[in-house]
Amino acid sequence: MAAKAPVKRNLSAEKRSRQAEVRNARNRAAKSTIKGAIKVVETSVKSTDKEASAKALHAAIKVISSAQSKGVIHRNNAARKISRLTKKTNAALKA
Repeated sequence: MAAKAPVKRNLSAEKRSRQAEVRNARNRAAKSTIKGAIKVVETSVKSTDKEASAKALHAAIKVISSAQSKGVIHRNNAARKISRLTKKTNAALKA
């Protein structure tokens, strides 16, 4: 974790600092949720459970799209993650 910034000297800088801390925590939580959802999809693909893979993929896409719409991750990053997960899941479903 990053060290705390030095104490600010004016009110607007103090407020900015507080807002940054809150947003940082919220973004970190969202990214952690994304990583968890991706791991669920990958483990269900490895277990070759087709129904669970499809459900996990749908849930992961929802989580990733939500984070993208909130500005936590870039839209291209979200599209790349969704594309790769869909590709893996479809390959597992065909096999």
